[in-house]
Amino acid sequence: MDLVRNSIGIGQRPALILVDMINGFTHAECPLGCDCPDVVAANQALLEGFRAARLPIFFTTVVYHQPQQASVFRARINHLNLLTPDSEWVKVDGRLAMQSGESLIEKRWASSFFQTDLAQQLVAAKADSLVVTGLTTSGCVRATVVDGLQHNYPVVVAKEAVGDRNPDAHAANLFDMHAKYADVMDVQDILSHVGQR
Repeated sequence: MDLVRNSIGIGQRPALILVDMINGFTHAECPLGCDCPDVVAANQALLEGFRAARLPIFFTTVVYHQPQQASVFRARINHLNLLTPDSEWVKVDGRLAMQSGESLIEKRWASSFFQTDLAQQLVAAKADSLVVTGLTTSGCVRATVVDGLQHNYPVVVAKEAVGDRNPDAHAANLFDMHAKYADVMDVQDILSHVGQR
């Protein structure tokens, strides 16, 4: 039986958070990644809409500078050790090139909030809600969504702008996030809301 919950939707000043839309996750040549042109295209559309509306935009990447950083996580998933500062894998996908005034959050674990300054930057940007996109739905996207709610933000997941290597995990986590933590919305509906501000 599904939970009874209310749809909160998007506020007047949403922030767009693109979770780990970096080369290591958007290209199948990296063991951590997969080819996901549709997800990239959906993120391009959201970037265009948020930029036109002059709303805050945040990108995240995963970078390990020292062996002891997130050592247990990296011991569990050895390919995370590819994400070093000098690697092309940690760079934002060129199809989503950052623009002046947009922030890059460097993280070590799944959540974009954990041991980063994202929460402080959202306050400084006067964000009143979050639109979360990126990779992967069952991992870093979900962790960011849950922490966004735990920072007391209404959170929206952009349905076509998130992806996962495992289609079943993708579908299950979209269902679960919508049931408990966020509103899962179509990209076009988000763009319509942003354009009407």
